[in-house]
Amino acid sequence: MTLNPEPASGLEVHRASFRDPSGFVFRRGGRLYRQVNSIYAREYDHLMRSGLYQRLIDRGWLIPHQEVNEDPLDPSTCYRVIEPEAIPFISYPYEWCFSQLKDAALLTLAIQKEALQAGMILKDASAYNIQFHRGKPILMDTLSFALYEEGAPWVAYRQFCQHFLAPLALMSRVDLRFGRLSTLYMDGIPLDFASRLLPFSTRFDFGLVSHLHLHAQAQQAVSRAVEKPSTPPSPLRMSKLGLIGLIDSLESTVRRLQVPLRKTGWVEYYRHTNYTDTTFESKKRLVQETIQHLSPRTIWDLGANTGIFSRIAAEISGALVVSADFDPEAVEVNYQQAKQENNPHVLPLVIDLTNPSPAIGWDNAEREAFYQRAPADVVLALALVHHLAIGNNVPLERLAATFSRLGKFLLVEFVPKEDSQVQKLLRSRDDIFPAYHLEGFKTAFAPYFHLEKEMPIEGSLRTLLLYRNSQI
Repeated sequence: MTLNPEPASGLEVHRASFRDPSGFVFRRGGRLYRQVNSIYAREYDHLMRSGLYQRLIDRGWLIPHQEVNEDPLDPSTCYRVIEPEAIPFISYPYEWCFSQLKDAALLTLAIQKEALQAGMILKDASAYNIQFHRGKPILMDTLSFALYEEGAPWVAYRQFCQHFLAPLALMSRVDLRFGRLSTLYMDGIPLDFASRLLPFSTRFDFGLVSHLHLHAQAQQAVSRAVEKPSTPPSPLRMSKLGLIGLIDSLESTVRRLQVPLRKTGWVEYYRHTNYTDTTFESKKRLVQETIQHLSPRTIWDLGANTGIFSRIAAEISGALVVSADFDPEAVEVNYQQAKQENNPHVLPLVIDLTNPSPAIGWDNAEREAFYQRAPADVVLALALVHHLAIGNNVPLERLAATFSRLGKFLLVEFVPKEDSQVQKLLRSRDDIFPAYHLEGFKTAFAPYFHLEKEMPIEGSLRTLLLYRNSQI
């Protein structure tokens, strides 16, 4: 997992791990541990002895851990200390494309059904408990399980609907860009809000009516009853068979939601560039040679589009490639292809570099900003700079300063004004970029980077530049 910089003491409690009395995550000596508190001893023992833990591990649904003899952070409350398998890059639901969120939702429901067979139940259904690890969703919160009591309802039902169903319905039935709405609502999109935003046609979908529209009305009724109490409400009861029926209904509702791909210009980007076959092969060869020479363990491919060069970089290095693009449709195509190929190395994410994921949550520290999760070994910025510098008016000096915080090496493609793609950007605006040329680019980057290699791309006016970060 990615944490904030480790203090001099070498010890740090994870800033997102303070809400659950069952335990917490802490870091010591660069390694990550989880303290299981005594209050959770009965549940933990049942998870481990019932066979549920092993079944989830065997299916790749739960992050594995080892019990260790590490000194606890708080001996007075400690039952066990475990060391979970490290997840090299933490991502968040508002950075996922539609199918990533859908797969995470279906995994949560599958785990819930499996847990019931072992006499347990998920006590929460937070999308933040899911991570993408080796190309697939996985539950990373070992302490999410409670003992099932006959007749008890699923206490995480509302949370599942807010974290998963509401954003999925909005992305599917309204606009894919609603995935970013979760940055405003860290505990999930309020159901009454989602209900008002969804089109009237969703009132004819039984699952969405039951789990969103009527659920929202029921929540409002409960809120009114709490504000003006008359008689205390009767505790809700639900049989195990009814609970399984609820989960099955949620599963079928989620499965019916489909991604509305429109094949935007960004999805078709490489079909409309000025690359000839010779140009593309030259660029591909230069990227492959550079990555092979650097042998990175982590790569950030910024402006990755549908991930063509992310896959090339992953294949040549075996590194984890965070494949980021602002267009949710391009990221969707990227994820579907990575999933189809069973590619464990490419992690597609929806990241708008002009407005990247911020630090959010309590004290602005529970969820890290995208740039806080740097540095990578190598940053790829291919066919990106002209969009930021000319399309978004970001000065080259600002670009250089930002890139200097992101990686040890930078492989960047400079596209000059004479290139047809830059000419398209300049057709609808004045040319106010007198320093936008190769020498101006080098001048802007010189305070932060050492130029290792300059590589013209055959058959084009474009140039690849390999920089070594002088700040890291």
